[in-house]
Amino acid sequence: MFVDFRDQPPPPPWQPPRRRPRLTAQQEKTLAVIIGLNVVLLLIAPIGGATLIGALALLFH
Repeated sequence: MFVDFRDQPPPPPWQPPRRRPRLTAQQEKTLAVIIGLNVVLLLIAPIGGATLIGALALLFH
């Protein structure tokens, strides 16, 4: 069987992937603050949620 691929252009030549630029010091600091805030909220939010549910339970009791 013969398949004619002449209607398609050849693929571009292979190039190695570009390296992603490193974070600047300011970006690293901002990322650390965001991660720290998320960890704190991860610990506090369930307690706050339980407190709100308890307050609503007492309100409608």
